[in-house]
Amino acid sequence: MKTNIRNCGVLLHPTSLPSRHGIGSLGDKAMAFVDALKKMDITLWQILPLGPTGYGDSPYAARSTFAGNELLIDLNTLSCEGYLTLEQVLQDPFDTNQRVDYEKVRAFKEPLLAQAAENFIAERSEEESNSYEKFLQSSAYWIDDYALYSVLCDVYGDSRWFEIWDEKVKIRDPKEIAKLIEKYKKEIEVVKVLQYFFAKQWQSVKSYANENGVKIIGDVPIFVAPDSVDAWTHPELFKMDEDYHQIYSSGVPPDAFSAEGQLWGNPVYDWDVHKQTEFNWWAKRIGGVLSNCDIIRIDHFRGLSAYWEVKAGSENAMVGEWVPSPGQDLLDVLKKEFGELPIIAEDLGIITDDVEELRDNNNLPGMKILQFAFGFNDEGKFDSKNAYLPHNCIENSVVYTGTHDNDTTRGWFDKLDDATKDIVRRYFESSNEEIVWKMMRVTLMSNSRWAIFPMQDFLELDSSARMNVPSTCGTSNWSWRLSSLDFEDWRCDRLHDAILRFGRDGKKSN
Repeated sequence: MKTNIRNCGVLLHPTSLPSRHGIGSLGDKAMAFVDALKKMDITLWQILPLGPTGYGDSPYAARSTFAGNELLIDLNTLSCEGYLTLEQVLQDPFDTNQRVDYEKVRAFKEPLLAQAAENFIAERSEEESNSYEKFLQSSAYWIDDYALYSVLCDVYGDSRWFEIWDEKVKIRDPKEIAKLIEKYKKEIEVVKVLQYFFAKQWQSVKSYANENGVKIIGDVPIFVAPDSVDAWTHPELFKMDEDYHQIYSSGVPPDAFSAEGQLWGNPVYDWDVHKQTEFNWWAKRIGGVLSNCDIIRIDHFRGLSAYWEVKAGSENAMVGEWVPSPGQDLLDVLKKEFGELPIIAEDLGIITDDVEELRDNNNLPGMKILQFAFGFNDEGKFDSKNAYLPHNCIENSVVYTGTHDNDTTRGWFDKLDDATKDIVRRYFESSNEEIVWKMMRVTLMSNSRWAIFPMQDFLELDSSARMNVPSTCGTSNWSWRLSSLDFEDWRCDRLHDAILRFGRDGKKSN
C-alpha cells in the first residue's frame, strides 16, 4: 500500500458509540461520529471485528467470520422503516454512562429484533423483497449455515457444537440437518432477516463515511473460535480428529509478559487442505471483509509465516512448537483475486526474520506502538534505538499510542515506575499533565504514513476506560463506551491544528 498520503485515524469499535439502548449501534450516532471525524480532518476509522460474539463477548472470538453482530442493529432505524413502533424504541432502560452490559442488552434487544424481523417477513414491500433476495444470493456461501447454527445455539443453550450438541448434529448428518432446517424454518428465516438488517445498516454507515472522506479499517483475527459456525461447517480446514475434537490449539510461547505463554484455544489450520482448495475459504473470508471495510488489519500476522501449536488439553502454552504457514502462497492467491492488498500487518510479539520478509516482500505496513517504545538496554540505559520510538518509525508503518489491548495512555503512564516516567517526560519534553497530548503530537510528527489513536486517548481517559485486558475474561472487557459525541471544542481544535500542521489531513504531499 504505497502512497504519499499521510493520514490520521481513530480507533473506536461501534459497540462503544453512545446509545439509549445499552450498546452502540449503526444509526444516527454512527453517522454523527463520522461528522466529528470529518470536522477534524480525521480520515481513518479503525474498528474491531464485526462478527456476532458469544461467551466472553470478544469480537476476536466471533461465532462467525462472515456474519455481523446483530446487537449492533439500530432499533431507531427499524422504527423509521416501520418494523417497530416508536413506543418500543423510545424505551430508555440503560444508563448512558455505564459500560455495555451484554446480558442486559441481549435481554432487551433480542425480542425487539426478532419482532422486527417477523414484521419484515410479513409486511415487506416488493422493493425490499428484491433487496433481501439479492442479499441472500450474495451471502449464499455462509448465510444458510450461520442461520441454522445460530438457531441451534439457542436450542441447545450452548454454542459448543463439538461437546454439547447431539452426535448427528455435530457431524452434520444430512438427513438430520434436513429435519432441523424444516423444523426451525421460521426461526432460521428470522436470523437471515437480522443479517440483512445488519448488512444494510452497516453499508449505510460505510457509504456515509466514504462520502465524507473517511475510510474504514476492519480487523481479521487470524484464527476462528472453536465454537464457531466456521469450525462446525468446515472441520476439514482445521486439525481435528475423526470425532471433530481439536488435535492442537493456538497460542503464543512464554515471553517477557507471560511466563506460561498464552493458550488461546483456537483450532489451527490444516494448511495442506487450504492449499488443495486454492485457499478458497480464505479468499471468500477476505472478500467478505473487503465488502465491509476499505482496509484490513490482520491480527497476529506472524501466524501467516509460522504459528505456535500446542497439543489440545495442555494447561498452558509452554510446551509447543512453531509450525510453518504458507503465508506467501495465500497472499499470492489474494493478490490475484483482489489486486494490491489494502492490509495492515499486526506484527507485534515474537517477530522473526521470516515474518518481516513476508510483510516487506508484500509491501504491507506494520505496527508501531508507543507504549512499547520506552525501556532500558542491556547497559541499563534508555534504548534510543527502539523501533517503536517515533524518531525510528519507518514510513511504511502505522504508529499507535496504544491499541485495544493496551491500557489507555493516561493509565499506562500513571502506572510506570519513576525511572521510566522520567524517560517518557524527557523524550516528549512534557509535564505529567500534558503527556497524552504530547505523545499524540509527536505521533503525528513521526515518519509513519498513518497515525492512529484510541478514542480514549483523544479524551485523555484513565484506566477505567480500558477496552480489554488480554488473557482475561470479565465484564469490563469489550464494554467501554462513550457517553456523548459532544466533544469539547478546544479538544477538537487542538487535534485538528496538529493534523494540518503535520500534513495528516489525507491530502497528497507535494
